Amino acid sequence: MILNSLIDQPLLLLAWALAVVFVLTIHEFSHALASTLLGDQTARLSGRLTLNPMSHVSLLGFVMLLIVGFGWGKPVPFNPYNMKNQRVGTAIVAFAGPLSNLIMATIFGVLLKVLIVYQLVPPENLLFQFINLLVVINVILAVFNLIPIPPLDGSKILFSIFADLKYAHYREFLEQRGPYLLLGLIILDNFFGLNILGRFFMVIINVVYSLIF
Repeated sequence: MILNSLIDQPLLLLAWALAVVFVLTIHEFSHALASTLLGDQTARLSGRLTLNPMSHVSLLGFVMLLIVGFGWGKPVPFNPYNMKNQRVGTAIVAFAGPLSNLIMATIFGVLLKVLIVYQLVPPENLLFQFINLLVVINVILAVFNLIPIPPLDGSKILFSIFADLKYAHYREFLEQRGPYLLLGLIILDNFFGLNILGRFFMVIINVVYSLIF
């Protein structure tokens, strides 16, 4: 678990926690912004069109990200019926969160590359480590949320693509069982040593690192 590996490094643990809060806030704000730009004011009227972390960070999601390396924020409410194209609008709002993480991962990845190329700070420097954490957490959150299992963003994108009535049975099954499937996968992955998601994320992160280092 990540918490165990950082518990004897309080400054790095603090950097991880701050990075988690920052990344979750931008992720959820992006959902709210996309919804508002598409004509739905639900998120704005609910106080979610803000960069205040207190409005976006879920305690459970934060703890999960802190402990096992992936988690979530408070779901942003939106009403697709207020959008011109409900199907496409739902997919755009859902994808806005992971997209913001990919953009941030790119920005901080470039910044990390600059620090390395010009040797501005050593790798053991806390600023270097903080930027590195921002890259890693953004990549993990983007990939994790694109998994097509409710309540993750990937499921909303999937349901928007397969919105026909002939898929209603599968959609209903995933909506009812998805959260339990996801929770079961997390438990098996972290508490029974399967590490399925962990290995998958590591492959993605290694690809990202190959472009930076």
